[in-house]
Amino acid sequence: MATLDYLVLAAFFALVGGIGVAAFRQVRGSRDYFVAGGRIPWWLGGISHHVSGYSGVVFVGYAAVAYRHGFTLYVWWAFAIFVACAVGARWFAPRWARLREAHGIESPTEYLVVRYNLATQQLTAWSGVLLKLFDVGAKWAAIGVLLHGFTGLPVAAGIWISGGVSLLYITLGGLWADLYNDLAQFVVQLLAGFVLLTAVASRLGGWDSLWTIWERLPEGHGQPFNGPYTPWFFVGMLAAWTLSYNGGSWTLATRYIGAPSANSARRSALLSGALYLLWPLVLFFPMWAAPVLLPDLADPSQSYVMLARQLLPTGMIGLVLAAMFAATMSMTASDTNTISAVITRDVLPGLFSRFRGLDQRRALGVARMSTLLFMALTLLIGIEAERFGGVLGLIISWFAALIGPVSVPMLCGLLPTFRHADARAAMASILGGFGAFGIVRLMPEATQAARVIAPLATSFCLYAGMAWLNRRRPVPAAVTALLAGLSAERLPGNGETVPIRDGRDD
Repeated sequence: MATLDYLVLAAFFALVGGIGVAAFRQVRGSRDYFVAGGRIPWWLGGISHHVSGYSGVVFVGYAAVAYRHGFTLYVWWAFAIFVACAVGARWFAPRWARLREAHGIESPTEYLVVRYNLATQQLTAWSGVLLKLFDVGAKWAAIGVLLHGFTGLPVAAGIWISGGVSLLYITLGGLWADLYNDLAQFVVQLLAGFVLLTAVASRLGGWDSLWTIWERLPEGHGQPFNGPYTPWFFVGMLAAWTLSYNGGSWTLATRYIGAPSANSARRSALLSGALYLLWPLVLFFPMWAAPVLLPDLADPSQSYVMLARQLLPTGMIGLVLAAMFAATMSMTASDTNTISAVITRDVLPGLFSRFRGLDQRRALGVARMSTLLFMALTLLIGIEAERFGGVLGLIISWFAALIGPVSVPMLCGLLPTFRHADARAAMASILGGFGAFGIVRLMPEATQAARVIAPLATSFCLYAGMAWLNRRRPVPAAVTALLAGLSAERLPGNGETVPIRDGRDD
């Protein structure tokens, strides 16, 4: 990169640091740190929910998929997430907001004590924390690869630099810092995306290439399903994204939990879904066109980087890299903030009595320390990503496969349809899904679709089956009241918050 590119990148890092300092002034306690005090505007929540789904993985792992297999990437990623957000706007997003309104929750797993019991909450919390270590680690690995491609900096050094910047602003400003960074990242990504799209279209002969390029690409690149990405793989990923984007990825649940009302959360989900339907068509086009512009590329994961380096003028390369940095830091910071909430609100109080009943100030101190430790662990995993199958292996083979067992009891537990599912059903669902994952991992002939579907299907079938077997058993009054409140457009009572009952001294 030229000097101007480095100056643009430095300006971006200064902006991120400024966001952290500005947001620091808005954080007075753990409620502000974790859920922005329940004051997230619907449009900011929607943009943040959308942006939090991007990371360096899109520009590395998914760029390789687009290079090798074409349009199918949009179908099983962007379009599937659009459907997931539409489902969430109807059934899940409003319920997350009502949980905070009625019970003052600050973490997505906090309500599980009432819905099931303490043991189920702890199993879910620990499982999710461990899963996120791999997910966030993959994103750090991706940004390290990107930085290496642009600057030649060693991958490990790139991971430590980007992680250090993220750690600074998320530790200071919590969710408010993350929301403001998401907005800035959205603007930067729009500008960088349209600039690269224009450059690629110009190189291909004009805007008509948006429609004619498919005839020049390898066979199958214009098809919705290609290579290992079959209709069954789409079904598996659609199920995984539906769980992930509606709360299975806890960081995305916080965008709804922090909404001021159920209607605001619903509108945020619809906005995020609309952006997933439209924006990836712009963002992915250079990746789809890469086989024409960069034929016979030895490492397709570098296709997006190489296009930017070849086609963009000085200064714009730094902007594109800043957009990639922003995407990754946005997602990893969001994840870290939410995991910190789960550790502070659920894991530590379940293990040590001195962490129970903390006031807002003391809880904030614990939150910042847990944020620091969790992010340090994810950076180590990012450096060792190749041991787990590389970037795409971590995302598809680990995260997409394990999101089902962690998410099924948490999300289905919000729905009255599954009111008869008790703690035994939830724990059997989680453990059974993990068992199916282990079995499929030992089968070298298993397809990508099987690796994703088997754990999720096992988890759901166990959960739904045990709920059906329990259908004649009475539902505890606390669970009935909880589900009734989450389904109501207006919460019962006088609007006062009723804290989630601790349940740890039972």
